[in-house]
This record gives sequence, structure tokens and C-alpha cells, in this order.
Amino acid sequence: MTTGAANRSQDSVQSAAYRPWQIRIFIATFLTYFGYYFCRKPFYVAKATISGELGLTAVDLAQLGTAYLVAYMLGQFSSAYFGRKLGPRMLLLAGMGLSIVCGAAFGMSNGLMTLMLFISVNGLAQGTGWPGCIGSLAFWFRRRQRGRVLGVWSTCYQVGSIAATSFASFVLAAWGWRWSFYSGSLVLLAIWLIVLALHPNRPEDVGLPELSDDDTEPGNPAPQTETIGWDRKVVMTIAMMGLIYFCIKFLRYALWSWLPYFLNKNFSMSVDNAGYLSTIFDICGFVGVIASGFVSDTIFKGRRAMVSLVMLVLMTVSFLIMYLLGSANLLVFAVSIGFAGFMLFGPDSLLSGVGAIDVGSRRGALSAAGIINGMGSIGPIFQEQIIGRMYEHYDKDLLPVLIMLVFVAAASACLMFVLWIMSRKGIANL
Repeated sequence: MTTGAANRSQDSVQSAAYRPWQIRIFIATFLTYFGYYFCRKPFYVAKATISGELGLTAVDLAQLGTAYLVAYMLGQFSSAYFGRKLGPRMLLLAGMGLSIVCGAAFGMSNGLMTLMLFISVNGLAQGTGWPGCIGSLAFWFRRRQRGRVLGVWSTCYQVGSIAATSFASFVLAAWGWRWSFYSGSLVLLAIWLIVLALHPNRPEDVGLPELSDDDTEPGNPAPQTETIGWDRKVVMTIAMMGLIYFCIKFLRYALWSWLPYFLNKNFSMSVDNAGYLSTIFDICGFVGVIASGFVSDTIFKGRRAMVSLVMLVLMTVSFLIMYLLGSANLLVFAVSIGFAGFMLFGPDSLLSGVGAIDVGSRRGALSAAGIINGMGSIGPIFQEQIIGRMYEHYDKDLLPVLIMLVFVAAASACLMFVLWIMSRKGIANL
């Protein structure tokens, strides 16, 4: 048997041994990030109701949202460090456990400062989710699998957002805003128990060797080392990805945070119907994530930068349509939201998920995901304050807010063009 044939045979045996564990890891991490949304989305769905019952203004709501997002950003950055010490499994279990407690406590709160405390701690806990999941997946899947695997896996945050938003809307209408938080914590608790049973930390913990990657010989994995091994090009690429992700998450959280509120206030929809309609953003994003992962692997042969550039340009067009025609027409507004979701979530997934692993390497994936998402999570902090204050300043007029979203979308496309040039020149491995 030739050396190449022997290597392929050994590679096949190794893949077969990993497959049942890969399925378990896929399910456990998918459920983890899916579940986080049940302790995240109730606040956004119940904003209008909380505002009315507790006498909070749009600025007060923005302050609560900002507190959550600042803590969330800190949770992302700290996960880049603590995740390497604790391992992905313990990081996720600790984050979910703390989020469960905070969700229930938020539902019991009555004052602005108490709400601020628990939403802040919840943000810190929620920040462990994405880096922990990406860091876990990096140890269990080869590079040649990641585009399609993470393309499907990354739908967890569309499916989670849709399910959590719809669930919180239903509970809000049936039993009030407090039970939106209590019931969300119960859902995440059930998932915590499943993850505890399903999720080992790394292959070595179940008696398997470290998974050999595409650029190493089967059975001879990369050397065990605590250093990530990033050079200047990798650092530059991660920094640029973080800047682009700043813009993407600014836009994503702007729609997540304010869509139900605007639909209720500006289009006179009931609070539950406003919540249901807002899910069109995530439903279309679900399709966009799968399409971007498949296209980047099969058509563009792993060139994620080109796919992201095209989608971000088209996303900018969708926000422009939303501004020009959507503010006075609910149908156009809804269609442009859906189109924006399809085009936004593809690059969102590629940059923060498979791109973080490709660029940061398997051992540096958790850290790369934490840094990219940490930089990106600064964007939602700004949007919460800017939109809340703009909405109040312009007497609940949507047009100034929509103009601002167009400019942020255009900025993301311009930055992506620079990253695409870097990729063409061999500076960025994307």
C-alpha cells in the first residue's frame, strides 16, 4: 500500500471514531447557544410592557440595554482568557448557570437599579456562549468540514432567536412580562442538564487522540502547546474582522432590540404581534447562514471574504430600501427587514464562526472568537444609546434612525472590501 493510500485509510478510521462524538458535540453546542436566547430575548420583546408598567422612558430602556451589552462585551473578551484555562465545557456550563439565575431574578425586579444589576450580570454570563461553542467545535472538526458544518450549526442563533422571541411573545400575552423571564430560565435549565450529560471537553477526555487537521499527517497532530502562535498578519486580520463585526452587530442588535418596540409604537401593532413579525429578520437570516456556508465551501472554495463582501453590499441596499420606502409602508418595511436578515447573517456567521477558526487556528479559535466577538459587541452598546436618544429627540420619527442604519451598513461593506483586498494579497487567510 502506498504512503498516500495508508494515510487516507488511517484518516478514514480516525474520522469514523470521531463521528459519534462530533454528533454529540454538534447537538450540545447547538442547544447551548439556542438556549441562551431564552434568557436574552424576553427583555427585547417585553420592552414596551416593562416601560408602561414600571414607568420607564426610551432612554431608561436604552440604559438597561447598554448595561447588558457592556457586560456582554466584557464577557466575550474575558472568555478569550478564561476559556483557555477552564476549557469550553466548564465555560459554557458556568455561563448558562449564571444566566438562568439572572433571568429569574430579573423577572422579580421592580426598580431600574435592580433591573440594571441583573441584566448586567446576565450580559457577562451570556458573553461566554459564542467563544465557548466555537472553541469546542474547533477541537472536533477539521478545516475542510467547517464551512458546511458551521453553516448549519450557526443557524442556532436564528433558530434560538425565533423560538425565544415567539415563546416570550406568547408568554407575555398570556401571563405578563415577568413570566417571560421565569419561563425562559426554565427552558435554559433543561438545556443545561442536557449539555452536562452530552458534552465532553476535548477529544483527549474520551480517550481519543487530538484530531489531525488537513495540513498535518493523520495520527501526527499539531504539537501540544499553550501558545497560540499568531503572527502579525493573523493579528491584523483578526482586528479587521473585529471592526467589520462591530458594524454587523450594531445593525443586528438594533433590529433585535428595537423592532418589536417600533412595530408597536410606529405601526400600532399589538405587543405579541410585533414580537411575532420581528422574527422575519431571523427566519430569513436562517436561510442566509446556510447559503453562505455552502457557497463559501463549494463555489468559492473557502474564500469567505468574497462571499461576505457581496452579501454586505446587498445588505446595505436593503437598509436603503427600508429608509426610502419602508417607514410609511408596513409591507415594504417587513420585506426589507427579511432581505436585510438574509444578507446580514451570512457574513455574521462566516466572520465570527468558521472565519475565527480558519484565521485563529484550532488552538487559537476560542481566543479569536472572543476577540472578534468582543470587538463586535461594542457596536450594540453604541446602537442602544444612539437609537434610544435619537428616537426621543426626533419625537418618535423613524427616518433619522433608518438613515443612520444605512450609513453603518455602508461602512461594513467598505471595511469588508479592505479585508477582501487583504485576502487577495495573501495577508488574510480568509
